[in-house]
Amino acid sequence: MCPQEAPPRGRYTGRGPASFICLCSAGEWGQEVMCMPAQIAEDVDVLNEVRLVGRIPALSEEKVLPSGDTLRTFRVVIRRDPSAPSRQSVDSLECVAWSGRVKRSVASWRPGDIVEVSGSLRRRFFRTAAGTGSRVEVEVTSARVLRRASTG
Repeated sequence: MCPQEAPPRGRYTGRGPASFICLCSAGEWGQEVMCMPAQIAEDVDVLNEVRLVGRIPALSEEKVLPSGDTLRTFRVVIRRDPSAPSRQSVDSLECVAWSGRVKRSVASWRPGDIVEVSGSLRRRFFRTAAGTGSRVEVEVTSARVLRRASTG
């Protein structure tokens, strides 16, 4: 993180991460580093769009909220690039479906199915016995099976 205010060099196009290259000259920061802008310019469209293709490791679960609304939760496991410098070989991402159409589709999925989901990243807050909790999950707006798991 940049220790001083520095204007971003170049223009953010919205096609990559919301970061800019800035030049910092303070002490050890006398090199190019990635800096997050305090706010994005008004003429830039922000985007929260997620697309995942991965394997379903377990059956989805239907949950009933105190309001009476229902949702369906599930995980998608995505294999990481083996050339990436990490000991972790997969990511397991939590997803939630709110719409009836997506909930019905997800309910038919079985472990081992390869699926594609699209939606937005959300942080949801909830109350627990220990206090307020939160989780980050993909709020799914469309979902489909790409390949069914082999049986037997």
